[in-house]
Amino acid sequence: MGARSLLILGASGFLGPHLVAAARAGGWRTIAASRAPAAAPSIDGVAPDARIEWDAERPDALETLLARARPDALVLAAALARVETCERDPARAAALNATLPERAARLCRARGLRLVHVSTDLVFGARAPRAERFGEDDPVAPVHVYGRTKAAGEERVVAEDPAALVVRLPLLYGESGGRGLGASDALLAALARGERPTLFSDEWRTPLEAGDAARALLELVAGDARGRLHVAGPERLSRLELGLALLESHGLAPGRVRAATRAELGLAGRPADVSLDAARARARLATPLRAPHAALRALAERSAPLP
Repeated sequence: MGARSLLILGASGFLGPHLVAAARAGGWRTIAASRAPAAAPSIDGVAPDARIEWDAERPDALETLLARARPDALVLAAALARVETCERDPARAAALNATLPERAARLCRARGLRLVHVSTDLVFGARAPRAERFGEDDPVAPVHVYGRTKAAGEERVVAEDPAALVVRLPLLYGESGGRGLGASDALLAALARGERPTLFSDEWRTPLEAGDAARALLELVAGDARGRLHVAGPERLSRLELGLALLESHGLAPGRVRAATRAELGLAGRPADVSLDAARARARLATPLRAPHAALRALAERSAPLP
């Protein structure tokens, strides 16, 4: 009997190549589907077993893809994730972030496929957490179209496939294959251009390295958890604190970034705190969810020095 096959939707995004690497390391036959599969980078040179061009916005695209790929499990990491784009085109955001997950859940249930759907901490933000961080049972309260459509997608997945798992991820950082994606590579790219980026001192997240997130997701694909689960880092940090940790890991002066509050920049409508409580995940997972200082130091050891 051959290896079980995993279909990854959204394989060319920031998280996608990390999912491919984690799946291959876990012994899965890995099928990566995205709009431009040939352009998808790899992590540590690990490529999927197969790449399939897939347009998520075609009405019959998912049915056709599942019939062609015939996977044993599916990770849905495709989304319209840029907040500004979602605000400009809420109909497209709803199609990709709510309707697509609903269709995936319906098809996976009908075919008996394991589904892990990737969601976001930005389903919160309009209200402060009842405790220090948001738990899985806290009511969602998004502040923008992206968060609202992702919250709708969660609800539809759970309703369509009770065996599916929705994993809320936090702000991710880590290697992006030179594309300047994610919280750390975007900041490093700005520094390399000679910029002095502004980071918020009053915007709180629970950041997680993308490789850790991918390995946790693959462990969950192989398990039987259902409903909703928070997979996040152990530390609640402001965007400024995360940036300073990145500078420290590269031996750079803290003055390379500028501190500001959301109000100072006229951005008070941004969510102040979407930090996640990942205690349930840590109790279930063997995969370590590392603190940013440790993960960033490990990443810095592998990267070229900055000017």
